[in-house]
This record gives sequence, C-alpha cells and structure tokens, in this order.
Amino acid sequence: MLAALSSAALQGIEAELVHVEVNSGEAGEPKLFLVGLPDTAVKESGDRVWAALNNSGRKSPRTRTTINLAPGNLRKEGPFYDLPIALGLLIATRQLIAPDSADYLIAGELALSGATRPVRGALAIARLAKKLGKRGVLLPPVSAYEAALVDGVAAIPVESLDQAARFLAGEILLAPVAHTEALAATAAPDASAGDFSEIKGQHALRRAVEVAAAGGHNLIMIGPPGAGKSMVAKRLPGILPSPTLDESLEILSIHSAAGQTLSGTAVFGRRPVRAPHHTISDVGLLGGGTIPGPGEISLAHHGVLFLDELPEFKRSALEVLRQPLEDGHVSISRSAGKVTLPCGFMLVAAMNPWRYVAFLSCSQKKERRKGLWRFPLWKSRCSSPKIRRCPVSRPASFSANGRKNSWRRP
Repeated sequence: MLAALSSAALQGIEAELVHVEVNSGEAGEPKLFLVGLPDTAVKESGDRVWAALNNSGRKSPRTRTTINLAPGNLRKEGPFYDLPIALGLLIATRQLIAPDSADYLIAGELALSGATRPVRGALAIARLAKKLGKRGVLLPPVSAYEAALVDGVAAIPVESLDQAARFLAGEILLAPVAHTEALAATAAPDASAGDFSEIKGQHALRRAVEVAAAGGHNLIMIGPPGAGKSMVAKRLPGILPSPTLDESLEILSIHSAAGQTLSGTAVFGRRPVRAPHHTISDVGLLGGGTIPGPGEISLAHHGVLFLDELPEFKRSALEVLRQPLEDGHVSISRSAGKVTLPCGFMLVAAMNPWRYVAFLSCSQKKERRKGLWRFPLWKSRCSSPKIRRCPVSRPASFSANGRKNSWRRP
C-alpha cells in the first residue's frame, strides 16, 4: 500500500515542501530502501524508526519497503523525517487510518523509545504551512512553541510516535499551542545583557555610540586595553529600539535554521549581538557549507556584529564584509544550490592603538630616526574601502580618579 505525507527541507532560512512517499508490500527481501538524495543522518533514520515502532507497540514492515523523499533533486539533511516516515509506515501497513494527514506538515526526530525530539527550522516550517494553506504542523513540543509564533497556523505538539498516530486517527484531541502563549514563553528576559547606564565616564565615546546607534552607523573604537571598548559594545543593544514583530520573526527564523533555538541561546524580541573570535574563517563569518547555511553576519541580522581586536582578523575574512555591508544581504552559491541570506547588521569594531612597521633600507637611517616612512600595521589588514564604511570612529581612553588619561600614538 502507498502512503504519502508532507514534510519540509531547509534551504538557507526558508523551508521547501518535501513529499514523504512510503510503499510497502513489495516483493523481495524484507528491507528498507530510502531514496531521494538523503544525507547520512536521513539514511540512519531507518534504524531509529524501526526501533521506535517496536517500542511503541507497533509492527515494523515484514516486506520490502521503499521510501521516497521528493523532489529527488533537493538534498535532504538532518533527522527531520523520522516522524513522517514512521507515520507513513503505519499507514502503508494498514496499522493507521489517517484521512486528514495531508492537512499537516510533519517533522520531528524520534528516540528509540518512540519519544519525539525537537528539530531546527520549526519557524520556517510553520511559515511554509501557512503559505501552502495547510491546517497546521505536527512537531515536537519545543519546536511547536517556536512554530506557534506564526499566527494563523495550528502548531500541534506531539510527545511521541504513538500520540501522533492516535491524533491522526482521531482517537485523541490535542490542543494547538496558542500564539499568545508562545510569545510569553519565548520572550524571556536576558539576565546576561548589561545596561548602557553602567558605563561611567567616557562621555565623548558614549556620545559617539549614541549617534551611531541612532543612525544605524558602523563604529570603530580605538583605545588601549582596559579602556572599556568591549564593555561599551556589549551594552550597545540596550539603547537600540526593540525589534518589531516582523523583525523578531526574521531574527528567530535565522537562528532557528542555524539550530540556535535548540540550545536556548536565541530569545524572541531581542536584538542579537554576535562577537566572533578573530580566528574565524571566511565561511564561518559569511556563511556557507555543503548545504549553505547562515554565518555570523546573518546571525547578527537586525543586531550588532562586534569584531574585537580588528587588526587580528584575517584580511580575507574582513574583505568579504564589503558587499554585505552595502547590500544588507549575501548570496552564497554551492554545489547543493544557491541561497540568499539577510545580513542587515550594525558593525562595531574595536582595536588597540596601532603599531607601525617600517619598510626601510639601510640608507634610510636618518629618516627612520625622524619617524618618517612608517606604515600603520592595521592598514595591512583593513583596506581603505572597508574603513570608509565605518563613518563613526572614536578614541577611548582610561579614566582614573575622575581624570582622563589620554593615550598617544607612537
């Protein structure tokens, strides 16, 4: 018997429709065949589904069974399809009659016990369901709360394979997560975020930061270690306006596609602050991978990207920021496809007073003593077009006992 269910696949931060087709009762060796360009995690779902069916009191297929994830030219990755594959097997083997299964998008990972585990990209799946006119989505509880942020889509939380099967059969009723309940659950206050009022002194620097925040300008802070550059950057989001509902959903969809919501590091209704280490690669900063995904600049969308110790970053990593700073989006092309990711962020950089390197011959000793022919070291890492994209630049200095101790360039 043939069974067909609907699921989704992530492409960047958007979801695309995937048809899960299960055909059981074929002649041949009792074995499970999974086709449709799956990756390793998807191929392993057969073993998880087999154990989940047996531990849920259901019978696994005893004939040759073929599972097709269509369209075949779209690469599938992750444990999204455990739950729809298991439900499809129950329908194909006549253990489940689910006339309304086509009204839902289904996704979820299965434990060997049959319990469900959350998946990334729940927000994108809910938006796809709304676009396609589906009644709702069947997701694990944690993912269902995330999907319920999309108004107009019924996010049904299912805790196990058996509960999902009984719901589709009409044996039990499951209440969808309310939109207001999801907003209250995800809009948790951030205890780690500092307050901009905690900054004492540094009046000129504070004024420059306020001007940059008001106009959305990029900012470079130059000062000695301990002057408070990092402290100011981390407290900058405190004076930025709160994101609108549409901006919050866009921020959360990016973090959800990157799996940040599963670890609880993304909170709804707060502007993100990303501070990558200076050893980050070009792909880590811009985004990419075998299947293109968001990088640090996309994770900082509608927020702040803080680059501490700016001259220590690789020149190639800094140069990839040119176009995203101008366009507000980045296009990534890989063999698996092309995606366009938003990256409208505010760049805040910090650096120490620059060192100099001299390119001199032995006959230039007199000029060297006079301090001539010296070249700033940071200019070898940061090109002029890159620096000109930061219109606000302000030195930071020490403050001790109410007196400002200025620093000097060597």
